[in-house]
Amino acid sequence: MNLKTNNRLKKIIVFAIIILACLILLSNISFADVGSFESYSSGRSSSHSGSSYSGSGGGGSFFLFTSPTGIIIFIIIAVIYEIYRRSNGGNQSTFTPNPNASTSRKTEDQIVSEIQAHDELFNKEEIIAWSKDLFVRLQQAWSKRDWSEIRVFETNTLFEQHKNQLQGYIDNGTINVMDRICVNYANLYDYRVSGDKEILVIKLNSRMQDYIINAETKKVIQGDPKIERTNSYLLTFERKLGVKTKPGTTRVNTTNCPNCGAPTLITSAGKCDYCGSVITTGEYNWCLSNLERASY
Repeated sequence: MNLKTNNRLKKIIVFAIIILACLILLSNISFADVGSFESYSSGRSSSHSGSSYSGSGGGGSFFLFTSPTGIIIFIIIAVIYEIYRRSNGGNQSTFTPNPNASTSRKTEDQIVSEIQAHDELFNKEEIIAWSKDLFVRLQQAWSKRDWSEIRVFETNTLFEQHKNQLQGYIDNGTINVMDRICVNYANLYDYRVSGDKEILVIKLNSRMQDYIINAETKKVIQGDPKIERTNSYLLTFERKLGVKTKPGTTRVNTTNCPNCGAPTLITSAGKCDYCGSVITTGEYNWCLSNLERASY
């Protein structure tokens, strides 16, 4: 077997191992939190009509050892790994970091300086306070199962993604409850210009109760109301390059159109129903374009 074929075989084997392992792990885990991040693999569970959730109680966590399918998959993984180990000849390569690679990250002062170069009214304390309030409001709207009040703060793509995820809970007859929400801290994490857009990332750490209940009986299905979960998130905001901060636009409770100033409702398409401006594209202010769990 030539070197090129051997390397290709190794990549296929490693990929197969990863896929099989993920399938096993995900077969018994449910996810929640805004964006469905939280894992309840060790929380309490119960079955109810119309739900597609499977808890980790009742023997489900012993899938590998009690299910014939699980045993077969386990044996396959072991065989594939042994083939890979032998084909590698027992040799282990050593990773040598690139000495020229930069691991430094921009400081908050650097980020503020870059933004203020073309937006002199940008204020770090105001944007941090706004992001904290917005994060709490996201969690509250998720628990209320009403995503319409978040429309003005999210880009079209993210709004549709979150709305569809939330609809899954509604169709399931379940509620993902977030309670006792506390933002421990938040800071400017990254900033860059991409094309005609500014991208600002804020890292936020929070603590909250996070569990799933039956919408009718209010019985806890997954998670534990007594446990407060602490996690970090990356909130990515974007706006059109050249847009400047306007006084008062970082107040999270405002329902005024940032274009015409009229108190208004925002349509599902992100339009002001008074002047018709699409205000969820970063044309007038920062809009949340991504929300993800930070693993570092």
